[in-house]
Amino acid sequence: MLLAVLSGCSANSIGDRLGGFGWPRHGITLQAHKMYDLWIAAVIAALVVGIFVWGLIFWCIIRYRKRGDKLPVQTRFNMPMEVLYTVTPVLIVAVLFYYTAIVQTDVDKLSAKPDQTVEVVAFKWNWQFNYRDGVGAEANTVASTLGSTDVIPILVLPTGRKIRFEETSKDVIHSFWVPEMLFKRDVFPGNVRNTFEVTLDKEGRYVGRCAELCGTYHAFMQFELVVVDPARFDKFLAAKEAGQDTQQAMATIGYTGEESYAVTTKPFDSRRHGDSWNQTGATAAGK
Repeated sequence: MLLAVLSGCSANSIGDRLGGFGWPRHGITLQAHKMYDLWIAAVIAALVVGIFVWGLIFWCIIRYRKRGDKLPVQTRFNMPMEVLYTVTPVLIVAVLFYYTAIVQTDVDKLSAKPDQTVEVVAFKWNWQFNYRDGVGAEANTVASTLGSTDVIPILVLPTGRKIRFEETSKDVIHSFWVPEMLFKRDVFPGNVRNTFEVTLDKEGRYVGRCAELCGTYHAFMQFELVVVDPARFDKFLAAKEAGQDTQQAMATIGYTGEESYAVTTKPFDSRRHGDSWNQTGATAAGK
């Protein structure tokens, strides 16, 4: 019941005062907001229960402290209190489970016809993002962005639309992660296509990463998510479909010069040469 009451409050305002209480704040998807609200409500419920329990402990310490040499009765019990201690935790767990199941179901929900489908292809050690004309492996790719050692791949998406991600890997297990989404999902090789949907509600540029240790250059698997309004996204996608590369298409929606490339991260110096990893000019072992 406590979570139901707290749902009427602003979890963002309460969460800001608590510093997020261990949960990243200010997500950029509708699903992230729901997960954040659940977390803050659960934290408040835990704090209330904790204060109540500690209050009972200190009350018992003071009320039933030793007076003189006579020991208090050792076999006394209070049946209503025993019932309270048994029923209350069950109710708390039931309420938490109920709201967790609702939020989890909503986060994993897939719509029959998403507004945009993006196929995420991971490989050692970069990303390819394919804009598709439908869902499933049989759909066609209408535009694509491919990362390289020198250029961070950019994934442009619109606000206010249901975005379906379909993930596949060319080699080993990777993980598609944008921290501000407050969500990540593994990318498996073979016939497995992990899917999920989000609705973005905040424009901006955000760094994305691989969150699964996938090999030597795992840390180099970065990309940038660029969230724009639907009109600009349509213009970007039309430019891509017309044959422009990602940087040229970015220029059509106002990102020119250095802004047409990733700004939240940059390519790492892979140092794939004869020098040792950290010392330029030193000879690597075996050379």
